[in-house]
Amino acid sequence: MPVIRARLLMMNAALGPLDYKVPAGMNVEYGQIVIAPLGPRQVTGIVWEEDRLPANSVPEAKLRPLLSAVDVPPIRGELRRLIEWTADYYIAPLAAVARMVIASGGALRGPATMTEYRLSGGMPDRMTPQRERAIAALEGEQATIRELSGLADVSEGVLRGLVNQGALEPVEVDVDRPYTRARHDFDEPDLSDDQRKVSARLVEAVATRKFAPILLDGVTGSGKTETYFEAVAEALKDDRQVLVLLPEIALTEAFLKRFGNRFGAAPVTWHSSLKSTERRRAWRAIASGEAQVVVGARSALFLPYANLGLIVVDEAHEISFKQEDGVRYNARDVAVMRGHFEAIPVILASATPALESLHMATSGTYEKLDLPSRFGGAQMPEIRLVNLTEEQPGRGSWIAAPLRRAMFERLERGEQSLLFLNRRGYAPLTLCRNCGFRFQCPNCSAWLVEHRLSQRLSCHHCGHETATPEKCPECGEPDCLVACGPGVERIADEVAEMLPDARVALVTSDTINTPEKAAQFVAMAEGGAIDVIVGTQLVTKGFHFPELTLVGVIDADLGLEGGDLRAAERTYQQVAQVAGRAGRGAKPGEVLIQTRHPDAPVIAALEAGDRDAFYDAETEARRHAGAPPFGRWAAIIVSAEDDAEAREAANRIGNSRPRLDDVMILGPAPAPLALLRNRYRYRLLLNARRSAELQKVIRQWLGQLDHPPGVRVGVDIDPYSFV
Repeated sequence: MPVIRARLLMMNAALGPLDYKVPAGMNVEYGQIVIAPLGPRQVTGIVWEEDRLPANSVPEAKLRPLLSAVDVPPIRGELRRLIEWTADYYIAPLAAVARMVIASGGALRGPATMTEYRLSGGMPDRMTPQRERAIAALEGEQATIRELSGLADVSEGVLRGLVNQGALEPVEVDVDRPYTRARHDFDEPDLSDDQRKVSARLVEAVATRKFAPILLDGVTGSGKTETYFEAVAEALKDDRQVLVLLPEIALTEAFLKRFGNRFGAAPVTWHSSLKSTERRRAWRAIASGEAQVVVGARSALFLPYANLGLIVVDEAHEISFKQEDGVRYNARDVAVMRGHFEAIPVILASATPALESLHMATSGTYEKLDLPSRFGGAQMPEIRLVNLTEEQPGRGSWIAAPLRRAMFERLERGEQSLLFLNRRGYAPLTLCRNCGFRFQCPNCSAWLVEHRLSQRLSCHHCGHETATPEKCPECGEPDCLVACGPGVERIADEVAEMLPDARVALVTSDTINTPEKAAQFVAMAEGGAIDVIVGTQLVTKGFHFPELTLVGVIDADLGLEGGDLRAAERTYQQVAQVAGRAGRGAKPGEVLIQTRHPDAPVIAALEAGDRDAFYDAETEARRHAGAPPFGRWAAIIVSAEDDAEAREAANRIGNSRPRLDDVMILGPAPAPLALLRNRYRYRLLLNARRSAELQKVIRQWLGQLDHPPGVRVGVDIDPYSFV
């Protein structure tokens, strides 16, 4: 609907909504992305409905005219409603949510072609160490100078020198070239009876074109992906777009291979590792409707799809779908809301659904579809506990005798083993045996983690790194530093010492940090080039290796420490998921879980393979505590670079707390991670009944307070992290 007077949602939340005049001859409609003057600058805004975006009205005579309308399709009404809902529910600025929609600045402007560079095959007249490193790193790569600089870890000046010397050659790239089309009938699968029954319902949901939240609950190895691919095929047949959300970039390559085998072409990908040209191409193809299927991380949820017909959230239980900074949204829940606004089905697929999702299914809000058995006759693995109070590993060792014996047997039979420990690096703490000095992050209240592969001490919260010293910085004693506790690097060293002939792969976010590295790992594992995989939670999901018959959980108790309110559920999900990697082919699988607390309810449920009993007990515990899904949580996080300033602001908030019967407010107290990135942090935790208007309470409470410029106050609705 054309408008004469345009109210703009600006991309800077501090500006608030602004009104402009639409010049004669310019056609502008709601959702149009436009360029407007602001003082001497030009800024981007989205034309919004005035009744949905209140602002002080400006007389017509004072309105400045818009400069231009950006040549991309307007943001559709369904997506504008999702932006409003997300901002309202998560108490976030509308502009911050809208910025996630316009996620590629290059998509809004610039030519349709650009210059990238690649190795020409020639060599420079003079070789330097930096040039040599760049040439070695850029084999097979093509990108802009800035992106190549990051890939090769050299300055842009070094690369421009290689351009001048002819070692790098320019290539003109059509940024918006079309993608290869997927075919719904390229390679139709042979499904089991259970899969056919479930897929028929999913296909029906897509064809009906109505909102339908569906929980696809299938055991590990049951073929959930192949089953929901039939719903994807139905959407493709109807020329509608599909979004598949994956929790980890490492899962993308394996998924792309399966997708290509089924549909004859790769989907469009969206994640943080994309080059700027790839982001522009994807964004414009999504907005125009040319992109058929998009596979991406949580941020893909806010892209401006032209004709969305289906959303799939794979591994829907994963906590990485919750964003922990900026707009603190949960992509699983926002996906359901996008499905609601778009009037399309949303499939939440998982072998270990979130307790909230199961509750929604039990109450009838979600439809639940089950895949109770593995595909092709494969059996669920046998699960046994290793009681570490009885089977203690030797000094300096972390792998108990039963797990050692099982690994020897697998190596002799030419089968693969997987060891799981959700702790990156070599050791979580390094100290001096002479004076007791402990290496702590200067920016956070956290110990530095030793990484022997990179010979660094690292903070996993702020990214601070320092070289591992040869002597204690406190007492000066050499050769006195001791690694305390195991990380996956230490486990990998123990495996190499125990099985010197075994080929060991270390799989963490440090070693598998690009889709290409993930693809290389999968190819090696599938090709039998790996005997033992040692990894963190990255290996707990999505991978299918038929020769992997043994899974060992090094420390099942680790996730139960620290007072996390969802600790038991998260531990069950992680261990059950990693256990599900075993015995997915014709050979039977075995899982050995090392624990010091075999009687803990979550450990006992894992041993018995009794998921329902665990969830029933956890549900009752949540009901008694008024925790989700029976109550609501929210956190208020106060931070400042000065501790006294942060504490004073937190106390001011605490002292002005509302007194309500249906909302309990705890705190303020120092956050468990009291110093993070050089900012001191205090938290208040709210526990509310379902009937409470929690967001309204928080807005009214915080809205009456002013704080010094250095103080930040953040709100986390439905928090997952309590650090």
